[in-house]
Amino acid sequence: MAHWQNPKATFSRLTQPSFRRARNLGGALLVAGVLAGCQADELGYGPKAQRPVSSEIKRKITDLNMSRTSPILIRIFKEENTLEVWKEKRNGRFALLEEFEICKWSGKLGPKFKEGDRQAPEGFYEITPGLMNPNSSYHLAFNLGFPNSYDRSHGRTGSHLMVHGACSSRGCYAMTDAQVQDIYALARDSFKGGQRSFQVQAYPFEMTPENMAKHRDSEHMEFWRMLKTGYDHFELTQVPPKVSVCEKKYVFDATPLVEGIPFRASAKCPDYQVSPRLQQLVSKKQSQDDQKYEQIVARLDAREERQKRWEERQTKIANVIGGGTQADEADPASTAETQTASTPAAPGAIAPKPATDETSVETAFAPSVAKPSTTSSFFKRWVPFGNKAEDDTPSPEVGEISTELVPASKP
Repeated sequence: MAHWQNPKATFSRLTQPSFRRARNLGGALLVAGVLAGCQADELGYGPKAQRPVSSEIKRKITDLNMSRTSPILIRIFKEENTLEVWKEKRNGRFALLEEFEICKWSGKLGPKFKEGDRQAPEGFYEITPGLMNPNSSYHLAFNLGFPNSYDRSHGRTGSHLMVHGACSSRGCYAMTDAQVQDIYALARDSFKGGQRSFQVQAYPFEMTPENMAKHRDSEHMEFWRMLKTGYDHFELTQVPPKVSVCEKKYVFDATPLVEGIPFRASAKCPDYQVSPRLQQLVSKKQSQDDQKYEQIVARLDAREERQKRWEERQTKIANVIGGGTQADEADPASTAETQTASTPAAPGAIAPKPATDETSVETAFAPSVAKPSTTSSFFKRWVPFGNKAEDDTPSPEVGEISTELVPASKP
């Protein structure tokens, strides 16, 4: 006899696991939704390090025929306050994707030397995935990797030099949160596409002949000329240069002649070569830039010389105009002696005794009128300014009018 089963009980047993799975899945989605809601801000939803690039950047990537995950390169210019993000096109060349205005950077033009100098670094840096910081207190950040091998060969020290958000800098390059979110997303996507590291080129300014001439007296000029070589390589090829360090200097796109011999920062450079075609292009550009630099420097020097001569001429004119005032402020004691000697004595008056040193001291502060200089008289005649009180003073050449006749007394 067959065993009879209740159909309702069978249905209940079959559907219980499905209900449990559905219930668990619903709970997980609810928790995820709550967490995403907790991580929402004015810039988007979800973990900030996983958010996509802005719609504007997406549109530019499409317009420039780029892949979302293609490699990137970053250039920083202190004086211009700009951070450029370049991205590889499908033809292998890089093109400028976006230019961001740096919110703040620390220090002044020139490299960083030591820990605590609050100076933002300059040079060439490679950023690996391990230098990315999704949990930064400054929204998002990546470490520049300072000091690099060049910096260490010169004994330079420092740590935690970043590109980050929050618009606050103490030796870093600070962006706004919205800017650094796009920059971080572009870097993250390039790693997903297979880029092992991206290059950051940090410059004091755009390395043009005009700017080099403007800062020609800087103590950092030799260092900046070295950076300009790397700048020129990228400008000509639109491909990030291969950066090496030997003899405590940067070298670019260099290949050792003997395979397997490495470049060491503080050691002598091995024999190497740069592509002849590239070297020819770089030499031509640098020759043109040097010629333009010399022309600009000559023009600037001539302008400074004209300014110097003009200032000297103004000083001489001021001295000539001020000559009368200097004469008016001559020694009053000497003037008093001269006036006493030239005044005729009245009849019956007792002739004064010759002035002694003691008399000179006693009359040193007596009011007197000094004879104005010829230069002062000339300018008083033709230049309509001066002290009116001085203009009303009788001319010493005329002398004081006096008479020996005494009117008779009235009856």
